[in-house]
Amino acid sequence: MELYLIRHGIAEERRRDIKDEERSLTKEGRQKTEKVAQRLKKLGLHFDLIATSPLVRARQTAEILIAAGLSSKLEECTYLAPDGRIESWVVDWLEARNYSPQTQLALVGHEPDLSAWAEILLWGQAKATLVLKKAGMIGVKLPEKGSPLGRSQMYLLTPPKYLL
Repeated sequence: MELYLIRHGIAEERRRDIKDEERSLTKEGRQKTEKVAQRLKKLGLHFDLIATSPLVRARQTAEILIAAGLSSKLEECTYLAPDGRIESWVVDWLEARNYSPQTQLALVGHEPDLSAWAEILLWGQAKATLVLKKAGMIGVKLPEKGSPLGRSQMYLLTPPKYLL
């Protein structure tokens, strides 16, 4: 199974008058994310499902990916909200769905969580060494059998500038 961890695009700055979960993509963030999505489509990428954090900026990013034709299926996943635990996601969401080994799944979320998730998938623990830029992507191949934690392989780590 191929797992694509995608960070949301550039969002509004944190402010006291707006809740963090309601921060939207900026105009620049939307435009850049649209260009990244179009490039991914031209490269022939397609996701069987895009799962997104329930926060507005992640959902908007996921909707841009859908609009670009990268998937026809979008689902909200609370595990992708900030501070979501990958161990819970693996057991309660991933294993429960029994995906085929050919599945390509995109997860749209936040930093530092997505980088930590990738590190746990690769090395079994978060080491704070990977950095995922806004609208960037990490590609991880999960093993066909057994837990993916500490047993997966990274095949892609790209900031958006390499896709534009």
